[in-house]
Amino acid sequence: MYKAADNRYEQIAYRRCGKSGIQLPEISLGLWHNFGGVDVFENYRAILRTAFDKGITHFDLANNYGPPYGSAEENFGLLMKKDFMPYRDELIISSKAGYDMWPGPYGEWGSRKYLIASCNQSLKRMGLDYVDIFYSHRPDPNTPMEETMGALDSLVRQGKALYVGISNYDADQTKEALSILKSLGTPCLIHQPKYSMLVRDPEEGLLDVLGESGVGCIPFSPLAQGLLTNKYLKGIPQNSRAAKSTGFLQEDQVDTQTISKVQELNILAERRGQSLAQMAIAWLLKDARVTTVLIGASKVEQLLDSLKAVDNKHFDASELAEIEKILAQ
Repeated sequence: MYKAADNRYEQIAYRRCGKSGIQLPEISLGLWHNFGGVDVFENYRAILRTAFDKGITHFDLANNYGPPYGSAEENFGLLMKKDFMPYRDELIISSKAGYDMWPGPYGEWGSRKYLIASCNQSLKRMGLDYVDIFYSHRPDPNTPMEETMGALDSLVRQGKALYVGISNYDADQTKEALSILKSLGTPCLIHQPKYSMLVRDPEEGLLDVLGESGVGCIPFSPLAQGLLTNKYLKGIPQNSRAAKSTGFLQEDQVDTQTISKVQELNILAERRGQSLAQMAIAWLLKDARVTTVLIGASKVEQLLDSLKAVDNKHFDASELAEIEKILAQ
């Protein structure tokens, strides 16, 4: 029988999520990869147990995480039953809907039909009465924002979600969504954008909107699909995501210019006494508007390595200037 570490809340710092009553650990664990039906049960069980023992209280899922679709939620539900149900009230569990999940016109995007059906399915797969956060995973250009936000509001009023969030919305879309949710009486808790040293889009207005509105921010892909690790310092290794070109990182993204930047960033990380991955995570945490950074892990050792990022979150002005100079090349 799993018993969580007694000192788990002494392992990591927590940050207020916007102006809400929720605090999240500075690092959260995403189950996008490595927790699906094709993965090894004892491996991802050990990752989740270690994460909670280290103070990670936030586990982030979506309806189609796997593969196959839904299997990450099913596996998480099994582990909830076996290990974590006694700790349910200590956990923040999130899920999302917006991307492709089932065939036909009601199996993706942002209709009320899809979002509510998907949330019901997610709760069933995980064996939960409610999720703590339910997200609209992406904006829908063909559905009125009022319908999508109204569905999120309904899920809270039905007791199926405690809070709502949005993901992949740009600054203008976020403004509109926040305004609608506020008018409905279900304010947005958090926004999940793609953000890293190599992907800076949130700095073009989104972070300002979130800061001014009191909404939390949880960047995903902080390591740019592995580019901000030591994996690509010498080019594209065999069996990597880029070599396979089967995921979101394609071979043409790992060009000579990018590798040169990554190599220079790695030199700076070494001077700071960190790995490149640790520095990339710490760099996001330097901004007070960032509540928590969403990481993935394929094994326990990788999780523990990422957690060391919080040991050195301070950057002096010269280091920040050097990072900007490297990235501007």
